[in-house]
Amino acid sequence: MRYFITQDTPVTEDVLTVIAYLPTKSLHVIIEDKFFFKMSDRNIMRIAVSLAQKSYNEGGCPIGAVIIDNSTRRIIGKGHNTLVQDNDPYNHGETSAIRDAGRQDFSKTTIFTSLSPCDICAALIYMRQFDRVVVGDITNASGNEEALREKGVKVDIIEDPMGIELYAKYRAEKPELDLEDWKGLAAVRKNLE
Repeated sequence: MRYFITQDTPVTEDVLTVIAYLPTKSLHVIIEDKFFFKMSDRNIMRIAVSLAQKSYNEGGCPIGAVIIDNSTRRIIGKGHNTLVQDNDPYNHGETSAIRDAGRQDFSKTTIFTSLSPCDICAALIYMRQFDRVVVGDITNASGNEEALREKGVKVDIIEDPMGIELYAKYRAEKPELDLEDWKGLAAVRKNLE
């Protein structure tokens, strides 16, 4: 089989962006397995941030997530927040990536999320028994990292400057949408009263 992305392909911003936009199910026929071992945690976080940028470009909340198999480092799920795009209050980056991965033994995986997970996503992460979560932004939002640790999930913080800047820009531009994403339309209404 001839791969388009091989072990000799450099890990560049462009390659990571292409991976973010490709359907997850096609990655195994496009990317040689050895390439996945070349990607650092920071590289995988950059894919999550590219997915957050995709959501922002679509008019949504800029949050992206990527799930990898711990032994192969192969990407098995990825997604971005589509609260606005799909009119779905719980289609967060993490839930989208978990849905993309499908039925898995998540205890053998790591989820990378561009922003600290909300209460719902944190509960889903520990209920599905993820081995590890890597968070790309605790500057704009944090709070569930310790709760995840208490539930036995390994938590690492790898703040991504581009992701932090993107979320801060979004929050300044659309504070009501940010509040809706975190706490729902009732919170937005109460905030406006």
